[in-house]
Amino acid sequence: MQLLNTSIRKLSALALGVTLALGPVTAEAQNLFAPVIKINDSVVTAYELDQRARMLTVLRAPGNAQELAREQLIDDRLRIQAAEAAGIVPSEEEVLDGMTEFAGRANLSREEFIQALEGNGVSAQTFRDFVRAGLSWRLLVQARFAGRVNLSEAEVDRALGASGGSSVRVLLSEIIMPAPPPQADAVRARAERISQITSEAEFSAQARQFSATATRGAGGRLPWQNLDDLPPVLRPLVLALAPGEVTDPIPIPNAIALFQLRDIEEAGYTAPTYSAIEYAAYYMPGGRSDATLAQARVLASKVDRCDDLYAVAQGQPAEVLERQALPPSDIPTDIAFELSKLDPGEVSTALTRSNGQTLVFLMLCGRTAEMNEDVDRDQFALGLRNQRLNSLAESYLSQLRADARIVTQ
Repeated sequence: MQLLNTSIRKLSALALGVTLALGPVTAEAQNLFAPVIKINDSVVTAYELDQRARMLTVLRAPGNAQELAREQLIDDRLRIQAAEAAGIVPSEEEVLDGMTEFAGRANLSREEFIQALEGNGVSAQTFRDFVRAGLSWRLLVQARFAGRVNLSEAEVDRALGASGGSSVRVLLSEIIMPAPPPQADAVRARAERISQITSEAEFSAQARQFSATATRGAGGRLPWQNLDDLPPVLRPLVLALAPGEVTDPIPIPNAIALFQLRDIEEAGYTAPTYSAIEYAAYYMPGGRSDATLAQARVLASKVDRCDDLYAVAQGQPAEVLERQALPPSDIPTDIAFELSKLDPGEVSTALTRSNGQTLVFLMLCGRTAEMNEDVDRDQFALGLRNQRLNSLAESYLSQLRADARIVTQ
């Protein structure tokens, strides 16, 4: 029991980086092995959903467990199908190594990790399947996109802000369009059209018509921002643009984002970097309905700091309020971008979760400055390449989902 409790505490630290399972099926289910989701020629059974739900509980992953598990298992099937179509099948030894590496993040051996899971009713096979899907996807992404993320020395210099000790600032416009499942295809097609725009006026007109952010009234125009303040996954995409150009559509939870570069310059100072950014997310039912947005405006007028939200959430389920202090690279891209626009105590209501049914009341608590240290250029370049690779992988998975035949029971 001591080992189990210790393991759970260690595993909880992994929850933010793990999009796992949900949807525990009740014990009264007649057939745990009946298909509940069909993805192309593959199926997910009620048993698998139940197992992923138990694994999610052990890891204490935030959010709605049932929805997360269903979505994660669909993505797992798509990842494996794409990998197998490319002739990529991890060996048993590679899977075991992957299980060992994952367990090591909690300072546990593979055997200790499995023991902790089994003590909570999660089979070793469930853990094995989870690792196999992730490993298959990693190998596929490397094989498919590795040749497209090479960086020139000039690109590394610009990202580092190395020239003359200055840093890069960018002037962007944004469009973030809600894309709940019934409208996802139409929104994706619209985003593809907008991504071809090169006129600032035309992009702003589209922002006024379709964007859900607070900048909508200003045509999506944002003030000057330090490149380092942007989410890591967005920085290389912005650096690849010329003024007037627009990023490819960027899928984020329940929405699609587009960014147009209006201008870029080197500032005559070194922008601060941060070791951690602390934020709070209060989840409000109702999505972007007029009533919920009105409630959010009232709430924003009453709270001045993140601590005030504890009183607001008092008496409600623990999952309605999430507070995190994370390295910038670990923050979800959509949340990171909204935080980049805020000062401590300020609020964004641009994001949703649960297929648009939940509004995210997002508040920036503060930023922890990083000590000035010499940057390892090779490590920085590796990180930049990985960011580009992750962005390509996210877009590829989004396309696989759009093309798939998915039927839920």
